[in-house]
Amino acid sequence: MKLYRDEAVVLRTHKLGEADRIISLLTRQHGQVRAVAKGVRRTSSKFGARLEPFGVVDIQLHHGRSLDTITQVETIAPYGRPIGADYALYTTATAMAETAVRLTEMEREPAPQQYLLLVGALHALSTRRHASSLVLDSYLLRSLAVAGWAPSCYDCAHCGAEGPHRAFNAAAGGAMCSACRPPGSASPAPETLELLGALLSGEWSIADATEARHRTEASGLVAAYLQWHLERQLRSLRMVERA
Repeated sequence: MKLYRDEAVVLRTHKLGEADRIISLLTRQHGQVRAVAKGVRRTSSKFGARLEPFGVVDIQLHHGRSLDTITQVETIAPYGRPIGADYALYTTATAMAETAVRLTEMEREPAPQQYLLLVGALHALSTRRHASSLVLDSYLLRSLAVAGWAPSCYDCAHCGAEGPHRAFNAAAGGAMCSACRPPGSASPAPETLELLGALLSGEWSIADATEARHRTEASGLVAAYLQWHLERQLRSLRMVERA
Protein backbone atom coordinates (compact mmCIF):
# COMPACT_ATOMS: atom_id res chain seq x y z
CA MET A 1 0.00 0.00 0.00
CA LYS A 2 1.27 3.47 -0.82
CA LEU A 3 -0.24 5.03 2.31
CA TYR A 4 0.63 3.72 5.75
CA ARG A 5 0.20 4.91 9.34
CA ASP A 6 2.35 4.35 12.43
CA GLU A 7 3.47 5.78 15.75
CA ALA A 8 6.87 7.45 15.70
CA VAL A 9 9.46 9.41 17.65
CA VAL A 10 10.96 12.38 15.82
CA LEU A 11 14.74 11.84 16.02
CA ARG A 12 16.05 14.83 14.10
CA THR A 13 15.23 17.24 11.28
CA HIS A 14 17.10 18.79 8.35
CA LYS A 15 16.19 21.73 6.15
CA LEU A 16 15.27 20.98 2.56
CA GLY A 17 14.81 23.75 0.04
CA GLU A 18 13.05 26.92 1.13
CA ALA A 19 10.11 25.53 3.11
CA ASP A 20 10.50 21.76 3.53
CA ARG A 21 12.25 19.53 6.04
CA ILE A 22 13.58 15.98 6.03
CA ILE A 23 12.38 14.26 9.20
CA SER A 24 14.15 11.21 10.64
CA LEU A 25 11.69 9.02 12.52
CA LEU A 26 11.87 5.88 14.61
CA THR A 27 8.54 4.20 14.03
CA ARG A 28 6.98 1.41 16.04
CA GLN A 29 6.32 -1.01 13.17
CA HIS A 30 8.51 0.19 10.30
CA GLY A 31 11.81 0.95 12.04
CA GLN A 32 13.76 4.02 11.02
CA VAL A 33 12.14 6.10 8.28
CA ARG A 34 13.26 9.30 6.56
CA ALA A 35 10.46 11.40 5.14
CA VAL A 36 9.81 14.82 3.65
CA ALA A 37 7.47 17.22 5.42
CA LYS A 38 6.46 19.71 2.76
CA GLY A 39 5.92 23.34 3.69
CA VAL A 40 6.47 22.85 7.42
CA ARG A 41 8.80 25.86 7.70
CA ARG A 42 6.04 28.20 6.56
CA THR A 43 4.03 29.99 9.25
CA SER A 44 0.85 28.66 7.66
CA SER A 45 1.89 25.01 8.08
CA LYS A 46 -0.75 22.89 9.80
CA PHE A 47 1.64 20.44 11.44
CA GLY A 48 5.08 22.05 11.51
CA ALA A 49 5.11 22.36 15.31
CA ARG A 50 4.15 18.70 15.69
CA LEU A 51 7.37 17.52 14.04
CA GLU A 52 9.90 18.89 16.50
CA PRO A 53 12.60 16.50 17.84
CA PHE A 54 11.69 14.12 20.69
CA GLY A 55 7.95 14.34 20.15
CA VAL A 56 5.87 11.17 19.85
CA VAL A 57 3.36 11.34 17.02
CA ASP A 58 0.74 9.37 15.13
CA ILE A 59 1.81 9.85 11.54
CA GLN A 60 0.58 8.98 8.06
CA LEU A 61 3.09 8.67 5.23
CA HIS A 62 3.09 8.06 1.51
CA HIS A 63 5.71 5.68 0.10
CA GLY A 64 8.25 7.32 -2.18
CA ARG A 65 11.23 6.12 -4.21
CA SER A 66 13.93 7.49 -1.91
CA LEU A 67 12.04 9.46 0.75
CA ASP A 68 8.48 9.04 1.96
CA THR A 69 6.16 12.01 2.26
CA ILE A 70 4.35 12.96 5.46
CA THR A 71 0.66 13.62 4.84
CA GLN A 72 -0.86 13.74 8.35
CA VAL A 73 0.48 14.17 11.90
CA GLU A 74 -1.21 14.04 15.29
CA THR A 75 0.66 14.61 18.56
CA ILE A 76 0.64 11.76 21.07
CA ALA A 77 3.17 13.11 23.59
CA PRO A 78 4.89 16.52 23.19
CA TYR A 79 8.05 15.54 25.08
CA GLY A 80 10.08 18.00 23.03
CA ARG A 81 8.62 21.03 24.83
CA PRO A 82 9.86 20.34 28.39
CA ILE A 83 13.06 18.74 27.12
CA GLY A 84 13.90 21.66 24.84
CA ALA A 85 13.51 24.13 27.71
CA ASP A 86 16.33 22.56 29.73
CA TYR A 87 19.88 22.28 28.36
CA ALA A 88 20.80 19.17 30.37
CA LEU A 89 17.65 17.37 29.27
CA TYR A 90 18.10 18.49 25.66
CA THR A 91 21.69 17.24 25.37
CA THR A 92 20.70 13.97 27.04
CA ALA A 93 17.80 13.43 24.63
CA THR A 94 20.06 14.28 21.68
CA ALA A 95 22.49 11.54 22.73
CA MET A 96 19.58 9.10 23.01
CA ALA A 97 18.31 10.02 19.55
CA GLU A 98 21.77 9.58 18.00
CA THR A 99 22.08 6.18 19.67
CA ALA A 100 18.69 5.15 18.28
CA VAL A 101 19.81 6.22 14.80
CA ARG A 102 23.00 4.11 15.07
CA LEU A 103 21.23 1.03 16.42
CA THR A 104 18.46 1.08 13.79
CA GLU A 105 20.49 1.99 10.71
CA MET A 106 18.69 -0.54 8.50
CA GLU A 107 15.81 1.59 7.24
CA ARG A 108 12.33 0.01 7.49
CA GLU A 109 13.68 -2.86 9.61
CA PRO A 110 11.09 -3.21 12.43
CA ALA A 111 12.52 -2.35 15.85
CA PRO A 112 9.53 -2.18 18.24
CA GLN A 113 11.64 -2.77 21.38
CA GLN A 114 14.01 0.06 20.51
CA TYR A 115 11.00 2.30 19.86
CA LEU A 116 9.33 1.51 23.20
CA LEU A 117 12.62 1.89 25.06
CA LEU A 118 13.22 5.35 23.58
CA VAL A 119 9.64 6.49 24.31
CA GLY A 120 10.00 5.37 27.93
CA ALA A 121 13.32 7.16 28.32
CA LEU A 122 11.95 10.41 26.85
CA HIS A 123 8.96 10.20 29.20
CA ALA A 124 11.28 9.76 32.20
CA LEU A 125 13.33 12.75 31.06
CA SER A 126 10.40 15.07 30.44
CA THR A 127 8.79 14.26 33.81
CA ARG A 128 12.14 14.42 35.67
CA ARG A 129 11.41 11.13 37.41
CA HIS A 130 15.14 10.43 37.80
CA ALA A 131 18.43 12.25 37.29
CA SER A 132 19.04 12.79 33.58
CA SER A 133 22.46 11.10 33.76
CA LEU A 134 20.88 7.95 35.20
CA VAL A 135 18.15 7.92 32.56
CA LEU A 136 20.74 8.30 29.80
CA ASP A 137 23.05 5.54 31.07
CA SER A 138 20.09 3.22 31.63
CA TYR A 139 18.84 3.86 28.11
CA LEU A 140 22.27 3.28 26.57
CA LEU A 141 22.77 -0.01 28.42
CA ARG A 142 19.29 -1.31 27.69
CA SER A 143 19.32 -0.29 24.03
CA LEU A 144 22.63 -2.13 23.62
CA ALA A 145 21.09 -5.14 25.37
CA VAL A 146 18.14 -5.11 22.94
CA ALA A 147 20.68 -5.02 20.09
CA GLY A 148 22.35 -8.14 21.52
CA TRP A 149 25.24 -6.54 23.43
CA ALA A 150 24.12 -6.75 27.05
CA PRO A 151 27.10 -6.27 29.40
CA SER A 152 27.73 -8.57 32.34
CA CYS A 153 27.65 -6.53 35.53
CA TYR A 154 28.03 -9.36 38.06
CA ASP A 155 29.31 -12.73 36.79
CA CYS A 156 32.48 -12.98 34.71
CA ALA A 157 31.70 -12.26 31.06
CA HIS A 158 34.31 -14.79 29.91
CA CYS A 159 34.11 -17.86 32.14
CA GLY A 160 30.84 -17.19 33.96
CA ALA A 161 32.38 -17.32 37.43
CA GLU A 162 29.94 -15.99 40.01
CA GLY A 163 30.56 -12.39 41.03
CA PRO A 164 30.79 -9.74 42.08
CA HIS A 165 34.19 -9.06 40.48
CA ARG A 166 36.46 -6.02 40.60
CA ALA A 167 37.33 -5.61 36.91
CA PHE A 168 35.39 -4.32 33.91
CA ASN A 169 36.46 -4.57 30.28
CA ALA A 170 34.28 -3.18 27.50
CA ALA A 171 35.88 -5.29 24.76
CA ALA A 172 35.51 -8.50 26.77
CA GLY A 173 31.82 -7.96 27.60
CA GLY A 174 31.77 -6.38 31.07
CA ALA A 175 32.72 -7.70 34.50
CA MET A 176 35.79 -9.94 34.63
CA CYS A 177 37.19 -12.26 37.29
CA SER A 178 40.84 -12.03 38.32
CA ALA A 179 41.77 -15.10 36.24
CA CYS A 180 40.19 -13.81 33.00
CA ARG A 181 40.92 -10.11 33.43
CA PRO A 182 42.67 -8.73 30.31
CA PRO A 183 45.42 -6.11 30.63
CA GLY A 184 44.08 -2.57 30.71
CA SER A 185 40.78 -3.46 32.38
CA ALA A 186 39.16 -0.85 34.62
CA SER A 187 38.83 -1.43 38.36
CA PRO A 188 35.58 0.29 39.33
CA ALA A 189 34.20 0.42 42.85
CA PRO A 190 31.79 -2.40 43.77
CA GLU A 191 29.04 0.22 44.12
CA THR A 192 29.64 1.29 40.50
CA LEU A 193 29.12 -2.21 39.16
CA GLU A 194 26.02 -2.54 41.33
CA LEU A 195 24.74 0.70 39.80
CA LEU A 196 25.36 -0.60 36.27
CA GLY A 197 23.36 -3.72 37.09
CA ALA A 198 20.52 -1.63 38.51
CA LEU A 199 20.42 0.62 35.44
CA LEU A 200 20.36 -2.39 33.13
CA SER A 201 17.56 -4.12 35.02
CA GLY A 202 15.56 -0.98 35.85
CA GLU A 203 15.96 -1.14 39.65
CA TRP A 204 15.51 2.59 40.17
CA SER A 205 15.34 2.46 43.98
CA ILE A 206 18.98 1.32 43.94
CA ALA A 207 20.08 3.70 41.18
CA ASP A 208 18.47 6.78 42.74
CA ALA A 209 20.25 6.14 46.07
CA THR A 210 23.77 6.07 44.59
CA GLU A 211 26.47 8.68 45.19
CA ALA A 212 27.65 11.14 42.55
CA ARG A 213 31.15 9.63 42.31
CA HIS A 214 29.76 6.22 41.46
CA ARG A 215 27.42 7.72 38.87
CA THR A 216 30.35 9.51 37.23
CA GLU A 217 32.42 6.33 37.15
CA ALA A 218 29.49 4.35 35.75
CA SER A 219 28.94 6.93 32.99
CA GLY A 220 32.56 6.53 31.87
CA LEU A 221 32.19 2.75 31.67
CA VAL A 222 28.91 3.02 29.76
CA ALA A 223 30.46 5.46 27.26
CA ALA A 224 33.42 3.12 26.69
CA TYR A 225 31.14 0.11 26.27
CA LEU A 226 28.91 1.99 23.83
CA GLN A 227 31.84 3.23 21.76
CA TRP A 228 33.35 -0.24 21.52
CA HIS A 229 30.19 -1.86 20.20
CA LEU A 230 29.13 0.96 17.89
CA GLU A 231 32.73 1.21 16.66
CA ARG A 232 32.47 4.98 16.73
CA GLN A 233 32.00 7.85 19.16
CA LEU A 234 28.69 9.58 19.61
CA ARG A 235 29.26 13.22 18.74
CA SER A 236 26.41 14.33 20.99
CA LEU A 237 27.66 12.40 24.02
CA ARG A 238 30.49 14.90 24.53
CA MET A 239 27.95 17.70 24.84
CA VAL A 240 25.84 16.07 27.54
CA GLU A 241 25.61 18.20 30.66
CA ARG A 242 25.80 15.87 33.63
CA ALA A 243 24.64 17.45 36.88
